[in-house]
Amino acid sequence: MRKILLNSLFTSPAVLGAALVMSSSAFAAQKTEVAGLPALEVGTQTTQTASVTPLTEVKSLSTEKTAEAVKPQLQASAEFSPAKSVVVAEPVKVAQAAPEAQATPSVDSLEQINRYSREGRTANSAGQVTSVSQLSDVRPTDWAFQALQSLVERYGCIAGYPDRTYRGNRALTRYEFAAGLNACLDRVNELIAAATADLVKKEDLATLQKLQEEFAAELATLRGRVDSLEARTSTLEKQQFSTTTKLAGEVVFALTDEFGVDGTNGNNTVFQNRVRLALNTSFTGKDLLVTRIAAGNAGLFNLPAGSGAEGIQTFNFGNTGGNSGLIDWVAYYFPVGENLKFYIPAVSGLHYDYAPTVSPALDAADGGTGPLSIFAQRNPIYLIGGGAGIGANYNLNNRFQVSLGYLADNSTGTQLTFGANNPSDKNGLFNGSYSALGQLTFSPSEALQIGLTYVNAYRRGAIFDGGSAVASSGTALANRNTLGTGSSQVNAYGASVAFKLSPQVVINGFFSYINANFVDDGQGKKDIWTYGLGVAFPDFGKKGNLLGFVAGAEPYMGNPSGGASNDVPLHFEGFYKYQLTDNISITPGVIWVVNPGQNDANDDVVIGTLRTTFTF
Repeated sequence: MRKILLNSLFTSPAVLGAALVMSSSAFAAQKTEVAGLPALEVGTQTTQTASVTPLTEVKSLSTEKTAEAVKPQLQASAEFSPAKSVVVAEPVKVAQAAPEAQATPSVDSLEQINRYSREGRTANSAGQVTSVSQLSDVRPTDWAFQALQSLVERYGCIAGYPDRTYRGNRALTRYEFAAGLNACLDRVNELIAAATADLVKKEDLATLQKLQEEFAAELATLRGRVDSLEARTSTLEKQQFSTTTKLAGEVVFALTDEFGVDGTNGNNTVFQNRVRLALNTSFTGKDLLVTRIAAGNAGLFNLPAGSGAEGIQTFNFGNTGGNSGLIDWVAYYFPVGENLKFYIPAVSGLHYDYAPTVSPALDAADGGTGPLSIFAQRNPIYLIGGGAGIGANYNLNNRFQVSLGYLADNSTGTQLTFGANNPSDKNGLFNGSYSALGQLTFSPSEALQIGLTYVNAYRRGAIFDGGSAVASSGTALANRNTLGTGSSQVNAYGASVAFKLSPQVVINGFFSYINANFVDDGQGKKDIWTYGLGVAFPDFGKKGNLLGFVAGAEPYMGNPSGGASNDVPLHFEGFYKYQLTDNISITPGVIWVVNPGQNDANDDVVIGTLRTTFTF
């Protein structure tokens, strides 16, 4: 048989092409199917692992405001994907095919989905070429050049990889050869059926017939596998929920407690959870509609008097309590041309959903895969306001990005009675609380990124609230007018910078000054400050792990009146996310807040947490 095979390779271009056609589209579709069969080799078998790129991570299902995960970081990219932790499902890995080629496909829907996802995907999908010159690694001096040229231009049997390479020097198994042979047989049959049989040489047909007889068993096995796959695919397509929508999820379990360094604030050890399920829908392949459902039971710790939201953790953010579910994020992303991207949130939009936060290693979009606290992820300036509105990101030559957005507060559950969705007086999209952001992001190199941010806002509740009226960062004095109506006119100026010393060491820092005029309190304008520095070690000890340390000052009022203290509330945090599997991570960590409530008379606060995160 080996002599027949070798002779055929040199006597017929069609057969030579079949032998080398492992890169053809037909073989690419079959490669996953035959991977689990016995390796009866023509040459030494080469094993390659095919990887599948995940859908873009969106908000961490809480994403927290976690494609997924639907943030790969989102905000550091010129192609902005939803930056919330919309958890996008983990990459699907190509597994070995089922060993029984003739097995009757199961009618169980879940089994159909599992088997279809395993067998119907491959990273090495090929594209048809019309000229051998389109294959970048095939040269006129190659010994097989004329044979390949004949097969491409005469029979159309050859296809290349997406990067326009042919990779003709790889060894192949008998089943791989059979897949290529089957592709050429199908092509020859098409030529005959199209009344172009004169293009097919008689000697080629004779050689193909011999090979067809020699590989009859393998061809039958392949066709049986194709029939089986088509049957399972048909069942799946009939029973699937949607051809355009994927489900992504994140579940967080948190064992946590708060301790006063010099005393206690009456807190106990608690075991809390948060669940976020996102339906990620794309109509064109480039757009994304996110509809997220969330539930949780995480309550906040009692903190010293004057404290606001210092040390609040990501699984507390936007939590409804009582495990009651609600739709907590609805938004649509779509491009206009190559460089302009739009973001339109209807519920719970945030500025960091579209604007780069310049915190590539630490910003997990409030999901359960990054730091423990909200403060440690990014500059708090992005938490000034949120809700419904519009955002846009324009990319200039991959060096500069211009981001603009307008968001009006809107009701989420029972948290607000005013906002963009309320038509009553002093509400609505343009007559109530709002925040408008403008940002310039500069990336002079792959290692360095700088962001300059301005926010103008009118707030009727807390300032750093993400549009929910409930403070998510900073002291009580920095968030609301405790003596008057609680409304404030805000102008905020921020700067953020990130520098990658190496792929395993990333440093980021931020600083913001906020000028807030608390309406009708008779005290004039107030100065609010916040700043921080973080160091992250991606893949520390293992791929997927993350070790991080953050230190800074949560938002505080620098010039309080009425004898209020203005001590700086310092935030220190250390955590280590250990990736157990592709879908499960465990994160132990500690948060230490000095001078909570910006008052050194208060006991320091230490929060210890063991967080487990499941993504799917």
